[in-house]
Amino acid sequence: MKDKFIDILVCPKCGGKLSYDRKENELICNNDMIAFQILDGIPIMLCDQARSIQNIKHD
Repeated sequence: MKDKFIDILVCPKCGGKLSYDRKENELICNNDMIAFQILDGIPIMLCDQARSIQNIKHD
């Protein structure tokens, strides 16, 4: 995912900044500790489809 897109996307749950996890190909909200999957280059920004995460490191 291109950095310019990550900079304009925000978490749909809290409005916070997202980071990109290259290994898992997900967008991460550290505020809510949830990850949004990216399928075919499209982030799935639905809270009910996000997965809960533990503390992880991001690229």
